Amino acid sequence: MSDNELGIFLRTRREAITPARAGLPAGPRRRTPGLRRAEVATLAGVSVEYVTRLEQGRDRRPSVQVLSALAEALRLTTSERIHLHRLTKAADGGFACLGGASGASPNRTVRPTVQALLDRLEPTPAVLLNRLGELLAWTEAYERLAGPVGLLDGTPPSLVRFVFTDPRARTAYPDWDRIADEQVAAVKQGPFRADPHIAVLADELTVIAGSAFAGRVERIPGLPEPRGIERLVHPEAGELRLAYETLELPVDDGQRLMVRLPADDATSAALDRLVGRRPGRLRALA
Repeated sequence: MSDNELGIFLRTRREAITPARAGLPAGPRRRTPGLRRAEVATLAGVSVEYVTRLEQGRDRRPSVQVLSALAEALRLTTSERIHLHRLTKAADGGFACLGGASGASPNRTVRPTVQALLDRLEPTPAVLLNRLGELLAWTEAYERLAGPVGLLDGTPPSLVRFVFTDPRARTAYPDWDRIADEQVAAVKQGPFRADPHIAVLADELTVIAGSAFAGRVERIPGLPEPRGIERLVHPEAGELRLAYETLELPVDDGQRLMVRLPADDATSAALDRLVGRRPGRLRALA
């Protein structure tokens, strides 16, 4: 698996931005997506050779000034800029985003206030995960949504293991490839290989899932989308369109709360029936 996370991130961001968004003319037909390295170099005020070295991992410690220039050239968001800074810090072997706790066991303890929050989220499907993608606690509505699919099997249940090792996942997620991309991005977020527990999980998934996992590690940066819409096929409710939001808990917890809401009227009605609530309790997003 690649250890060139900075290079992967810079390349994927370069390929994702359009010339128009970067303030450049589209020009003749392009053979590759996004910007050319020469265009990024011009916008950032560095040489093409230097951009190439960064993407290929031959230089992993750009100056703060170069980082700022690249962030401007690639029109990075605030979260992307933070991620870029963390990646350059991670190039120093003595650095870990989780500090001395990076080797500590993943947090599987649910704080009482977090459990109380989950209780008050009913009848909304919501789940608490740790940095390994293990499911720690969930609402009754989430159990009715995820249980019949098979997502809650295992001790503890694991979202990333379900996606990559359970054949039922490809039936449950019509957009499996995109879901798999997001799971890899989530696993790679933070120290990744510097965390021995995540390293063991990554090795396990590489052996079991093969290129479906390892290939994504090579090309996907560790920056999962905190919000979006996913399709889930439920054996009783049929196909559902769910809008999700990810809420990060304090960094010491190493946990995140994922909440799902109906993305259309049909899903809203299906969820009402599934959780046994009166119609309209879970309103579809406008």
